[in-house]
Amino acid sequence: MRSLVSLQSKHIMGRSEELSDFQRGTVVGCHLSKKSVREISALLDLPRSTVSSVILKWKRGGITTALPRSGRPHKLKEQHRQVLEKVALEKCLPSVEALTSEFQSASGTCVSSRTVRRELREMGFRGRVSTYKSKVGEKVEKSQEEEEEDAAVDASRLDMRVGHIITALRPPQSDGVYVAQVDVGETTHRTVVSRLANHIPVAQMQNRMAVLLCNLKPTSLGGVESQAVVMCASSPDKVEILDPPSGAVPGDRVTLQGFPGEPDKELTLWKKIQPDLRTDGQCVATYKGAAFEVVGKGVCKSQTMSNCEIK
Repeated sequence: MRSLVSLQSKHIMGRSEELSDFQRGTVVGCHLSKKSVREISALLDLPRSTVSSVILKWKRGGITTALPRSGRPHKLKEQHRQVLEKVALEKCLPSVEALTSEFQSASGTCVSSRTVRRELREMGFRGRVSTYKSKVGEKVEKSQEEEEEDAAVDASRLDMRVGHIITALRPPQSDGVYVAQVDVGETTHRTVVSRLANHIPVAQMQNRMAVLLCNLKPTSLGGVESQAVVMCASSPDKVEILDPPSGAVPGDRVTLQGFPGEPDKELTLWKKIQPDLRTDGQCVATYKGAAFEVVGKGVCKSQTMSNCEIK
């Protein structure tokens, strides 16, 4: 007996018609549930080649909707489009003309390079032909590894704490560097080296509360080991230290709403997590929309910088 999804799929789309956004999303959902192409094909009553094409486009660029078209029908049949896509991924060719020649030999069809270029753009290929293999093919090959890494990315692994910057000194001949002593609720103060001297006056740097990332591997900057990072909203023109909520004290943990895990002893996924740290439209520090929070006391904010990167 066919499932309800399969019957809906068959009712909505004839074999020659375009997949709906719902069907594309269903294919990707099944793939994320670890179903094989064969199983998805049987479940949704779709050709395996169609299922593979949807999954490939999703892996390549997160595409689950139909790509926009110029309104003209395809000059290539679906099987020839699949040959073209394979040639583009597997052959590192110098130009569209060379790719067109290779495609004609592989498919036995005759089309212009202009048509090939248009078909490739509608399939999501951009840039020079010679980069397709290195940029697109590599991502497809690494997709399983990337999925495993992404599953391990959990922002609760950040050890962020409220800290009190007691002193901040600018060493002689330093290149925009402060060396600060910071109380993060431990028996001894941490030494924190930061390149903020060209952005923040010393009067605004010391004797203040801040948010500190405390579990990165210590690094040496200017010959001094830095044991934490002062978290800041940042743009090309301006930097502001994040403020903890009123009433927060050194050592209070800064958590992320919806991420209840415990921090790592030493964080190794910083480069995976950092690109999704931003202030929102109200200057609140967030990770993928989840606010930096000291439970029971409030959220962490920048003074004036909204929709900016956090470093």
